[in-house]
Amino acid sequence: MVKNVEFTGKEDTQLMKFVTEFMLDMGVPAHLKGYHYLRAAILMAGEDMEVVGSVTKLLYPEIAKYFKTTEQKVERAIRNAIEVSWTRGNAETFEDLFGYSALTGNCRPTNSEYIAQIADKIRLEMNMESHYLQRA
Repeated sequence: MVKNVEFTGKEDTQLMKFVTEFMLDMGVPAHLKGYHYLRAAILMAGEDMEVVGSVTKLLYPEIAKYFKTTEQKVERAIRNAIEVSWTRGNAETFEDLFGYSALTGNCRPTNSEYIAQIADKIRLEMNMESHYLQRA
């Protein structure tokens, strides 16, 4: 099953900071509820990419339970946060990550595409960073 969204260790704090910085670069405003749900979703997907394949059965229910809300509110808030970042965010970052952006006239990515791409990118960067630290 999915690991709880609570993080306490030093490694987890570093990962949360990295995800937060990346989301802010993507243009997700921190004042939206969807920001917090999206961050939890990305962290959970980073732990287990299987959840992205079943967002309605695994991811949204787990986040809703943690934040004491409904699955529908989680889905809607995440969708809204993605929409806001898509229209106001850093187009270069979207181009690098997805190969397209709002500037190219493409539709925004789905919730699961967005979560999966960011989680995968963060996992790769964190693995590269730890690899270089081990070699030093």
